[in-house]
Amino acid sequence: MNNQTLVIYDFDTLYQILKEIDNYLNFKLINVDKNKLDQQKLFNMDNFLVVSNKKIKDIDNNIVIDQLPIELSKLVENININFLKKKYNQQSDIYLGPYKLNLNSRKIFNEDKFLNLTEREANIVFFLKNSKKPVKISKLQTEVWGHNSKLETHTVETHIYRLRKKIMNVFKDNDFIKSSKSGYIID
Repeated sequence: MNNQTLVIYDFDTLYQILKEIDNYLNFKLINVDKNKLDQQKLFNMDNFLVVSNKKIKDIDNNIVIDQLPIELSKLVENININFLKKKYNQQSDIYLGPYKLNLNSRKIFNEDKFLNLTEREANIVFFLKNSKKPVKISKLQTEVWGHNSKLETHTVETHIYRLRKKIMNVFKDNDFIKSSKSGYIID
């Protein structure tokens, strides 16, 4: 058993059916009736999926079953696929202090604001985040751009400047990427 939780919402018959084959499922089952759905409690779970007979407001990972009868094996397959997608998406999220970078969408989030990044900008942020110490321009040239470090170019400085400006405009943060004589770093 893993940390995946399937929440059956206001669908008692489905819960009873799945409970009978619980030993063969690779997720935990929870049954919730329509008067007791606590969305805040759901969002505190690591990995959940809700199955119901209608779309639930403010919950994206919701499988709606509105056509009956259903083939149980296809339902379980659909549930497992949704858990895999969710796990894949979670693995693409990189946390940087108050920010979250989603590598799939190349968006960086902070509270209710987000910023679209180019592929290169996302690679810069990802590389700097994974570095334990400041990174020199020549290292960014070779690792992010694939350039020979002996090339004279201001490409790195220009990209960092533009990225800092975008972050400042959206998030009002001048300290996202710090620079020193040793190079660039994200704390």
